Amino acid sequence: MRRVQFFDTTLRDGEQSPGVNLNAEEKVAIALQLERLGIHVLEAGFAAASPGDLEAVRQVGEAVKEATVVSLARAVPGDIEKAREALRGAENPGIHVFLATSPIHRKYKLNMTREQVLEKAENAVRLAKKYFPHVEFSMEDGGRTEKEFLCQVAERVIPAGADVLNVPDTVGYLTPAEYGEIFRYLKERVRGIEKVKLSAHCHDDLGMAVANTLAAIEAGVEQVEGAINGIGERAGNTALEEVAMALATREDHYQVVTGLNLREIAKTSRMVSKLTGMPVPGNKAVVGANAFAHESGIHQDGMLKNSSTYEIMRPETVGLEATQLVLGKHSGRHAFRDKLSEMGYRLPEEKIDSLFIRFKELADRKKRVEEEDLVSLVEEKWGGEEEIFTLETVQLSYGNRSVPTASVRVFDLRRRRALEEAACGNGSVDAIFKAIDRVTGEVVHLEDYKIASVTHGKDALGEVFVKLRQGDSTVQGRGVSTDVLEASARAYIHAVNRLAGRLVERKGETVPASSGS
Repeated sequence: MRRVQFFDTTLRDGEQSPGVNLNAEEKVAIALQLERLGIHVLEAGFAAASPGDLEAVRQVGEAVKEATVVSLARAVPGDIEKAREALRGAENPGIHVFLATSPIHRKYKLNMTREQVLEKAENAVRLAKKYFPHVEFSMEDGGRTEKEFLCQVAERVIPAGADVLNVPDTVGYLTPAEYGEIFRYLKERVRGIEKVKLSAHCHDDLGMAVANTLAAIEAGVEQVEGAINGIGERAGNTALEEVAMALATREDHYQVVTGLNLREIAKTSRMVSKLTGMPVPGNKAVVGANAFAHESGIHQDGMLKNSSTYEIMRPETVGLEATQLVLGKHSGRHAFRDKLSEMGYRLPEEKIDSLFIRFKELADRKKRVEEEDLVSLVEEKWGGEEEIFTLETVQLSYGNRSVPTASVRVFDLRRRRALEEAACGNGSVDAIFKAIDRVTGEVVHLEDYKIASVTHGKDALGEVFVKLRQGDSTVQGRGVSTDVLEASARAYIHAVNRLAGRLVERKGETVPASSGS
């Protein structure tokens, strides 16, 4: 059967989701998980956007060994040079060059004629091909571009060295029939079209990204682009896990193969959700909490008799087996390390030691520790930045007729001493955050606060996400605990550490090594 390759842009277009800001370590962690999933082309970021983006692209390029790692670049020499600099050490480097082609973009954004667009596209691809063995060219807003002009662009960039030609529905405007017809039109009329892979990149503004992508596959494209959980600009991108399972479940219809390791889907979705702070809706296809849940009596009766009555996919296919975590409060460090390794985590010893302390705290509180709990503990510690403040204790005084008061004790690694402060607030969480502001001396603004349950039951692990702003800097923090107020304090401290760490970097100071808490 025909093979379709997957191009993942979670780390670039996905990170452009409002409120998402991944650091280099988090990007590498996601990239390695995407490689385990079997992604063929991985867009690590936009190297020319900032020094931080360039460094993240560099680290991803050096960590990933199987997939092709690409950087996005505008059709300008400076962007292409930055991409080259970032991916010098990559095993399989590539570049993704784009230029708008639609009448709207030509007139209002570029202020360029058709001929100017053609010349700029050709020159950019020629330069990119000098540096990269893999060059993709995207006609931004291709869905609203005149089809005959798409052909003209294609006939200029293919001889210039393009390996992949992408026609994105950048604003999610097209219907599946319209989008599929674009690729049929190109295949019939463009000279040399057989020399390139055609690629589909769809946005979900009208909720048709996955449908449009599947229509493009039916029209003959050989590559599809999207992000895990469908995250991305505005309403998001094509959800790659949905496309993958549609092709696998309806292989009889689509007659294509992907080569993906479908059992890694659930783990990949969970990691992206945790590290971006974007929860997966319960009714989300394939990876939502309710995707394989049945509450209706009629449905339950059918499932008991034969699961195929109401399930067209098995949860095991995407890696959702109900595995039991046998670790408990009597487990040792060796068993804990082995379990992390079994789950696919490769961590340095100092991080394992720090996590083991947190695991023991959790095991003392919970009757039953599940794998999801351990995943949350591990991912709470992603970040890469040195800890400046560590939370030691938090105490609260609360009554429905009294003013909530919180006292916190943190250890300041810069001063090498414990600090204590107390504060009142209009609620327990507000009091905790104000006390932390006082004890750390950081002036911040809370922009967002989210709380979610990791598992079920009264002793479920609570996971808190906060977003803080300090001047022009915005960061996210995560914290987990069976006590949501403690989780809130941990999330806030995590975010404050990130802000304080940036200030330390700017000043060129060093922070003593931390044993973690």
